[in-house]
Amino acid sequence: MGQMEAVTLPGTRSLSHRLKNFSASFLLLIATYLFCSLVPYYQVYASKERQLFSYQFTTWDALQVVYVIYSLLLLVYYLSEKHPQISKSIYCLRGLQKLLRAPLSRYREGLSAEERLGMLVTLLKAFFAPLMVAWLIGHTTNMVNNGVQLANNLDLLRTEFLAVFNVHGYWFLLQVILFLDVMFFTIGYLVEMPVLKNQIRSVDPTLLGWAVALACYPPFNHVTNTILSWTPDKFPQFETPAIHLAANFLLLGLMAVFTSASVALNFKASNLTHRGIIAHGPYRFVRHPAYTCKNLAWWIAAIPALTTALETSLWSALLVLASVGGWTLIYLLRALTEEDHLRKVDGEYDSYCEKVRYRFLPGVL
Repeated sequence: MGQMEAVTLPGTRSLSHRLKNFSASFLLLIATYLFCSLVPYYQVYASKERQLFSYQFTTWDALQVVYVIYSLLLLVYYLSEKHPQISKSIYCLRGLQKLLRAPLSRYREGLSAEERLGMLVTLLKAFFAPLMVAWLIGHTTNMVNNGVQLANNLDLLRTEFLAVFNVHGYWFLLQVILFLDVMFFTIGYLVEMPVLKNQIRSVDPTLLGWAVALACYPPFNHVTNTILSWTPDKFPQFETPAIHLAANFLLLGLMAVFTSASVALNFKASNLTHRGIIAHGPYRFVRHPAYTCKNLAWWIAAIPALTTALETSLWSALLVLASVGGWTLIYLLRALTEEDHLRKVDGEYDSYCEKVRYRFLPGVL
């Protein structure tokens, strides 16, 4: 949570400022920890039992270890960085202090650009970082456990391929894909260093930008699922084995391209931020490859539900289409709000758009 700004501090005072940087970041880290440990939703979410080989633990157990290790790494970083600068955590605390002292006058006059950025970055990381770490823990355990089971049943692949694929093969491949995706986003939220060139230049300040992003993440996505009456199916089932395998391998392929976008973003991976424009990997072809592939995968996953609905009535089928279309609309809004934010920061995104004309499908859209 202690990210750096481009204001170098005097060398004679560097130690005291290093400690101030760490103290501010550690204070915000503790606040995030207390929030996650006290809010009922996160208590339930983090209490899920996990097993890695023969070792059993809860997600919260692993999160506590991560909090301790991350705090120690922050201390090492702040004490060892070559050119200490004022952290975003300090700017965040300065902004909070001003708001608490005189909320009305500060609302009229506003905060400095550094203080606004510091507060938005802190809010962003406080929400997404614990969530990403929890997901990374879950994907890791599921990937390893399914991988072990798959290795133990390799001799059945020739005779019982479909059964092995359904029980372990598909889930292993999907968890590998999701593990890589979440790993880069987890690092992106936790690590922000000049040497990595992944400093956050701006965070989307608009309510709409935050709303459509948060609608896709817990706990807010539970509300979205309720409104749309459909939850994306991770493993759709088809009656015909050939169609079942073809559809799900296509789904895995789309999710692999989805993750390749995260790999291309590398340590710049994070929502609602401008950390520099990426123009390689799948971003050479379209501006939102991750959104395109995730939504195409969801449309494939919706086929069984749509087929069942058609057997009931046309109206039921239209409701399914509207539900899946609702998710696609949310991601369309995410793409548009992200582009609007990036364009307002500098001219880098406009230059990128001149080279990559299409948002979602090359040559089409």
